[in-house]
Amino acid sequence: MNILLLGSGGREHAMAWKLKQSPLCDTLYIAPGNAGTANCGTNVSLSITDFPAIRQFCLDNEIHLIIVGPEEPLVKGVVDYFKSNPVQLSAEAARELGLDSIPVIGPAAYGAQLEGSKAFAKAFMERHAIPTAAYREFSAENFEAGVEYIRQHSLPIVLKADGLAAGKGVLILNDQEEAIREFTSMIRESKFGDASKKVVIEAFLSGIELSVFVLTDGKNYVLLPEAKDYKRIGEGDTGLNTGGMGAVSPVPFADTEFMQKVVDRVVKPTVKGLQEEEIEYKGFIFVGLIKVGDDPYVIEYNCRMGDPETEVVMPRLKNDLVELMLATARQELDRQTVEQDSRVACTVMAVSGGYPGDYEKGKKIKGLGQASGSDTLVFHAGTTEKNGEVLTNGGRVLCVTSYGSSVKEAVGASKAVLDNISFEGMYFRTDIGYEFN
Repeated sequence: MNILLLGSGGREHAMAWKLKQSPLCDTLYIAPGNAGTANCGTNVSLSITDFPAIRQFCLDNEIHLIIVGPEEPLVKGVVDYFKSNPVQLSAEAARELGLDSIPVIGPAAYGAQLEGSKAFAKAFMERHAIPTAAYREFSAENFEAGVEYIRQHSLPIVLKADGLAAGKGVLILNDQEEAIREFTSMIRESKFGDASKKVVIEAFLSGIELSVFVLTDGKNYVLLPEAKDYKRIGEGDTGLNTGGMGAVSPVPFADTEFMQKVVDRVVKPTVKGLQEEEIEYKGFIFVGLIKVGDDPYVIEYNCRMGDPETEVVMPRLKNDLVELMLATARQELDRQTVEQDSRVACTVMAVSGGYPGDYEKGKKIKGLGQASGSDTLVFHAGTTEKNGEVLTNGGRVLCVTSYGSSVKEAVGASKAVLDNISFEGMYFRTDIGYEFN
């Protein structure tokens, strides 16, 4: 079958790497892809939000399945577009796949609000008794009430831009006056653009975080390997937030007892809530959790896989990813059992100098030819190819994922490979997984 994967980051390279392993995958297209995904399939110069152009490409290339990597097309309604403008499969493909038209793996726009709107997600959790921090939401209309709420709030206090802010719209503050200044900047000065027209203010939860990945067909679900990512730019989790500097899987403290609480208190009520509210959702649910004492609380939902978590989840997933995608489309996930590689997988992200602030693109990447092995994978994030050379094309440039018998061993293997890769201004954290060494 022919598959179209939308996206261009490390998440999409990891997914493309996994999809290509399936005997069901004949031709894989990645739009727009990067220099790494070009080794897994054919990169296509398509905008991920130009839905008519995507549909025409599907018609021209007999696509049988669309998988959406990033959140933007989902929030903007790519699933809804293809539902309103379906592309019929040939009679032979329909018989073989058990589907009438090309399925798009991901939620419809309304369900994608679980990520697209913090306020929507918090209200959903409240309706379904899913444990999360206490909160209130404010906008320009009740701005003064928000200021007063901050003045009375215990510290630290968490401010979240309601909309999509590229992972940078969350502030944790230890001073009320500073919190009021930031709140003012978000709502009245559009610090995060339209994303902060509404701000969710919530209580700070103290604990250790992890990410749980659910694949649901809207009725049934399976759990993929969990992961823990590292958002801060600096060693020891210091400095500015980023899109993610590395990840580990499995998460040592997520034992059987804790994960059962996650399933009972979070996963089942979430999937049941989607079903009860008739929210169309066939795709990934990323559950950002924090372990407070021995109990899980939801920090956030995302409507897609995480990045760089996907770069450790896919290497540990033993199942055929295409089979899982088809089961999702057919609403047959109850027939699937997820199998996980017992080894530890850790990824370390190399970023451009200056990131997450201003950075330059177009730096030549050296050493990629030597960076391979049976226990190590190099996933490209922000790269492009020009005249036979691989160049930097983003803040997060590439990550190295390694298997090992422990976090320390796996991270050590990734760092050893990164020591042989270079580009001007390259930086990576050397302490990913430091709590578990």
